[in-house]
Amino acid sequence: MHERSSVIELVEQLRREFGRYSPGGKLPSSRALVERFRVSPVTVSRALAQLAAEGLVVTRPGAGAFRARPPRAAAPVGDTSWQEVSLSADGAGELVPRSVDASGVTVSLSAPPPGVIEFNGGYLHPSLQPERAMAAALARAGRRPGAWGRPPLDGLPELREWFARTVGGPATAAEVLVSGGGQASLTTALRALAPPGAPVLVESPTYPGMLAIARSAGLRPVPVPVDADGVRPELLADAFRASGARVFVCQPLFQNPTGAVLAADRRAQVLGIAREAGAFVVEDDFVRRLAHEDAGPLPRPLAAEDPDGVVVHVGSLTKATSPSFRVSALIARGPVLERLRAIQVVDSFFVPRPLQEAALELVGSPAWPRHLRSVAAELRARRDAMTAALRLRLPRLALPHIPSGGYHLWLRLPDGTDETAFAAAALRAGVALAPGRPYFSAEPPAAHVRLSFAAVAGTAEIAEGVRRLEAACEEALPANRST
Repeated sequence: MHERSSVIELVEQLRREFGRYSPGGKLPSSRALVERFRVSPVTVSRALAQLAAEGLVVTRPGAGAFRARPPRAAAPVGDTSWQEVSLSADGAGELVPRSVDASGVTVSLSAPPPGVIEFNGGYLHPSLQPERAMAAALARAGRRPGAWGRPPLDGLPELREWFARTVGGPATAAEVLVSGGGQASLTTALRALAPPGAPVLVESPTYPGMLAIARSAGLRPVPVPVDADGVRPELLADAFRASGARVFVCQPLFQNPTGAVLAADRRAQVLGIAREAGAFVVEDDFVRRLAHEDAGPLPRPLAAEDPDGVVVHVGSLTKATSPSFRVSALIARGPVLERLRAIQVVDSFFVPRPLQEAALELVGSPAWPRHLRSVAAELRARRDAMTAALRLRLPRLALPHIPSGGYHLWLRLPDGTDETAFAAAALRAGVALAPGRPYFSAEPPAAHVRLSFAAVAGTAEIAEGVRRLEAACEEALPANRST
């Protein structure tokens, strides 16, 4: 049984038994709970911690756990209605309101209810994460001399050197800033490169988190369509001319959500178009380390082909490790580097040194390449399992592109489908998925959904999830029409 479900069950069982103990009464020892419920000591510890967080249990080191005494009467509820007026007035003079719809982000961050299959996840399932290697790296890092001191503001020199080496080309350690995850890096980049009210060109469709960043900074996302070979250069040039934008954000490798890879003949075109427009290209290289086993040689990052400082590169370790292993890099050349550095320092000071030291330990260990090979094989197997199940059971869902990297598939729903209703029907059937609308900065051309195959336990759960989606299709898809 998965650890999380074991904790939930134990918490419920202990809640049901609280009536046996008077307020302040002592609960059975951890050892007794382990023996009685046949769970691990870690499960007991986590269950008691959850009950303590809810105010139901008080733990006393060396004494045990006790039923908490009833809380005092709750304080009177305040009146926060004044905030509605204040927050509305605050944005009245803005060219682009900075109110943020985070629903497109939270759908891939929130854990679904127990029993619901997680086709909406944006991170590796715990069984795919290098938990032992990360734990060992963190333990070794914590023992390094000075590991708990203040790090250099730009990041540890050795880690900056490693990130520069993985990008290649003209990139040097002096042009690397260690940052706290890809989302933080993108936020810093957009704030540095575009003033509030300015347009910013984005792929269409694109990652909802990036759209949320842009809007929270008061920027105006302008969509540029992508196809199976990535962004379309002729439309990118048109968008620069029409909008006057000075920033283009793209994911050239295994784009989210389409999985497209920017074609070889388009790479130089994209850089040339941006250079002619006097604009920056923010390259979000978010899943380079999640290539599938059959991907073949990967194209180099755009930053490796850019001696002129057009590209601001974002690379991260998070997707290939754990959502909590938030270490990334911003790589840029020229005067823009100082602006990026200033914004990052003001926002976050620095990435905690123990985490940087742990990253160095991890990527320098023999476990790191083994982990990447294992994930590459597993992601290929999961992709193939989901693709085969969809084609067999749900042929009405169009799958225009099968990626050789990343962790999801992008499906077009039949014309006339209400994707919100489809997502709701899927949830009722026991599957959480990501609707397509949040991936578009303007009106979408059709209804879509994104299905992740990385956040589930394995291929058996993928097969079960697709089977459950059959019921959602019967409920929410428009009836077949004869031609």
